[in-house]
Amino acid sequence: MGREFRVSCPEDEKQSLIEAAAYLDRKMREIRGSGKVIGVERIAIMAALNITHDYLAATPIAPDVSEAHARIERIGNLLDQALAQQDNLF
Repeated sequence: MGREFRVSCPEDEKQSLIEAAAYLDRKMREIRGSGKVIGVERIAIMAALNITHDYLAATPIAPDVSEAHARIERIGNLLDQALAQQDNLF
């Protein structure tokens, strides 16, 4: 939105940083163009929220591994109990 900032980064990340800045600029201009949000700070916050929402919607959430292990252990215990009862029948 017409402002420049100096940001240091490794040389091999320079191009991706420029692309990220251009993407953010486009998003901020879209929000400003909608006329619903006034003020650079508020526009930046709305852009950050929108970008974060898009990122989280596109990124699969990793399952809770500890919960999966606990569930597997509970199922294993239930199977052991059921098999033990079967052994008593024969």
